[in-house]
Amino acid sequence: MSSEKNDVPAWEQRFRAARLSLPEWADEAPDRSLYVSNATGTFEVYAWDRAADTHRRVTDRPNGTTDAALSPDGAWVWWFDDTDGDEFGVWRRQPFGGGADEPAVPGLAPSYEAGLALGRDGTVVVGRSTDEDGTTIHLLRPGAEQPVEIYRHAEYGGVGDLSHDCALLAVDHTEHGDAMHSAIRVLRTADGSTVGELDEVTGHAEPRGLACLGFAPVPGDSRLLVAHQRRGHWEPMLWDPLTGVETELVLRTAEGGTLPGDVSAQWHPDAKALLVEHEFEARSELFRYDLADGVLTRLDTPRGTVSGATARPDGTVEFLWSSAAEPSAVRSTAGTVVLRAPGSVPPGSVPVEDVWVDGPGGRVHALVQRPAGEGPFPTVFEVHGGPTHHDSDSFAAGPAAWLDHGFAVVRVNYRGSTGYGQAWTDALRERVGLIELEDIGAVRAWAVASGLADPARLILSGGSWGGYLTLLGLGVQPEDWSLGLAVVPVADYLTAYEDEMEALKSLDRTLFGGTPQEEPERWRTSSPLTYVERVKVPVYISAGLNDPRCPIQQIENYVTRLEQLGTPHEVYRYDAGHGSLVVEERIKQLRLEIDFARRHLPQ
Repeated sequence: MSSEKNDVPAWEQRFRAARLSLPEWADEAPDRSLYVSNATGTFEVYAWDRAADTHRRVTDRPNGTTDAALSPDGAWVWWFDDTDGDEFGVWRRQPFGGGADEPAVPGLAPSYEAGLALGRDGTVVVGRSTDEDGTTIHLLRPGAEQPVEIYRHAEYGGVGDLSHDCALLAVDHTEHGDAMHSAIRVLRTADGSTVGELDEVTGHAEPRGLACLGFAPVPGDSRLLVAHQRRGHWEPMLWDPLTGVETELVLRTAEGGTLPGDVSAQWHPDAKALLVEHEFEARSELFRYDLADGVLTRLDTPRGTVSGATARPDGTVEFLWSSAAEPSAVRSTAGTVVLRAPGSVPPGSVPVEDVWVDGPGGRVHALVQRPAGEGPFPTVFEVHGGPTHHDSDSFAAGPAAWLDHGFAVVRVNYRGSTGYGQAWTDALRERVGLIELEDIGAVRAWAVASGLADPARLILSGGSWGGYLTLLGLGVQPEDWSLGLAVVPVADYLTAYEDEMEALKSLDRTLFGGTPQEEPERWRTSSPLTYVERVKVPVYISAGLNDPRCPIQQIENYVTRLEQLGTPHEVYRYDAGHGSLVVEERIKQLRLEIDFARRHLPQ
């Protein structure tokens, strides 16, 4: 006897099951929190009063809302209001307990979002990005009617953090023109003058990145927590911009070794310790680092991926954890589940197997999941986006759906991925798109030779940068793939550059060493449209009509060439931006992809 739930396929249950982000809490009102959930079928912002254990939906928009923040006193919920997912909008705010929305910063026109800092004294700093003005940062003092501009530059930048007394503002910027390696400038909020600068690109033979992690959260402490790449991977250090003193932190484990992967950190509320997150080879773990004695203590986190963590005033740490086999949960180092999503827990999935393959640039790490039965299997190479991102041992409804349908799933952390050192990430600039495909090709060869993958049923698939690599791979490696599924891809790179948001233009100029006019051959060589005549297999493309990252016109250009060439293809266009926040829309899109694969792959 089956229930209504049991009539719904497991893969759809995973999408429809309610999910939660890690709750953010107000600095001066720890019982007031904010999180994002899809409990109503669309990802929206929720306010959570921990003392009363009441939850209230703050936003209710057809295409969902995810960007939000709490004021330090917990009185206001800020949320970013764009149009149908186009990422171009303004900040609004609403009382924590409920009420009408109001413009949060009157006088600022719509823009792309470039950071937000809310000070304890009511000071507000808003970062904006537009094609016309580049990056501008605006300061609104308590009682003032209009904000004042405190920073402006044509290159991309953003708000870092406000100091505890709101006298200092940290800005992450790329004025040197290298969007992959930011610099940090600290300004006086009183007059916009520069207090200090950290720049490890200008005048350096080998550029290193810097990132603002936040000012010390206690009165009278001007230290800034900074991430740096001085030893070839991300590590934290302390910098006092008022004195210029830098304190590098060498984090040693109980065994005396150092952490081999990328390391990020945040302050504990008393500024006496740091909460450290270590990412290495597709997994992550948490530590406490005591600043007085330099002791690094591992926190009890299961093997898998921590997607976010926060240190609470009572000394506990809350974190969002999952693995490929087990759905996410908001947990605490106190041994409790902090927050449960309403409704049933989604079905689990298949654990990942780690595979290392020799590639042209070094060993390539792949995450492999096998369905039930004996191989070789039809196999989906699910290529991650970013491009500076990485696949991890974390729960994902998409790969789990393919496994349910009898497909093996392979995810490759190609050169350009994070978590394997700066050299691996920075290799992305050598031959954009092409080096990633070399690594994916090496793993493909292993998958076929090992008996995992059926060479006649190989799907190249991905979204965003993964969609770009899918279309590029179908043209560059036409004999290797049986079918392509490209979601919100870059398809015609030259046209994409003209239409995309300014932040991505800045990144693309860095990747290619200049604009399409300055480096035409590099752009042409890395554009999928260049190789469209070589595509031999059916192609499925889905695209958001309001996407500012992979705009629709450049996709239409590619589709037009497919039509002219008579290449089998299907296109699905939806009225949103760079992906959808609506659960049923996500299910629809994946159902269309699976159906396309079933119709076009040999049985």
